[in-house]
Amino acid sequence: MGIVTDIVLPIGLAFIMFSLGLGLTIADFIRVAKTPRDFIIGAVFQILLLPTIAFLLIALWALPPEISLGVMIIAAAPGGVTSNILTSFARGDVALSISLTAVVSLLSVITIPLIVVLSYNHLIGGEPSFISVTGTALSVFVIVTIPVILGLLTRHFANKFATRFEPLSKAASSVLFVLILAGAIYQERSNIFEYFAEAGLITLTLNVIMMGLAFLFAKRFASGQRQAIAISIECGLQNGTLAIAISSLLFGGGLTIIPAATYSLIMFATALIFTVYLRSRTSLSLRKF
Repeated sequence: MGIVTDIVLPIGLAFIMFSLGLGLTIADFIRVAKTPRDFIIGAVFQILLLPTIAFLLIALWALPPEISLGVMIIAAAPGGVTSNILTSFARGDVALSISLTAVVSLLSVITIPLIVVLSYNHLIGGEPSFISVTGTALSVFVIVTIPVILGLLTRHFANKFATRFEPLSKAASSVLFVLILAGAIYQERSNIFEYFAEAGLITLTLNVIMMGLAFLFAKRFASGQRQAIAISIECGLQNGTLAIAISSLLFGGGLTIIPAATYSLIMFATALIFTVYLRSRTSLSLRKF
């Protein structure tokens, strides 16, 4: 992808993460400290259970190693910014969703390098000479952590500007995500149907299992229905842009990028079905009263 991979993709992702930071306040992090139970449940599912389920699925599926690695990359990615919007639409706890997206994104500077390098070692064989935990962590720090912190600081010290600019940045982020996803698909256009046949079913399975498990578990142990909705959507909507960037920057795209592309397409359909179902149930319950 040349200039697209080296310049456009990192800058686009950095802007998306800056946009996420613009929507954050210090209060979001204070809220996590004061009521940690719901956050801990969501974070454990996102950081630990999602990669574990992905690993079990690729162990059962007969997939090329590169596609299996791509599945692990999308599983290692934090929740995407669109999860906050869909959580609101589904009448979930938006504040919890925002906190999970922000904090797990910041923690990804540790989790993504570990999962990616360990997965490469297991699936491809040997530790890759061209990437390392430290090098990958530095890349994630530059394109994820720094932009989020800059957005947060902008919101804190230039609140009026951030409030005015945030809606525009969200819209621009959505356009950038679509362009990056379209670019990833276009790059592999000659084999896209074959790749979708290979990676589509496992990414759909991963998405549905995670959303279902997260909702059922959180409904039992979290504070309430709204928190369960937020956690399940957060576990279903991954940061596909980051997964595409990691695949492209570290492995030059190819087969490793396909699961991120298929998952990114699938997750919106399943999440929309889930949110429409939840809204219809809520409306039905209200009519009974």
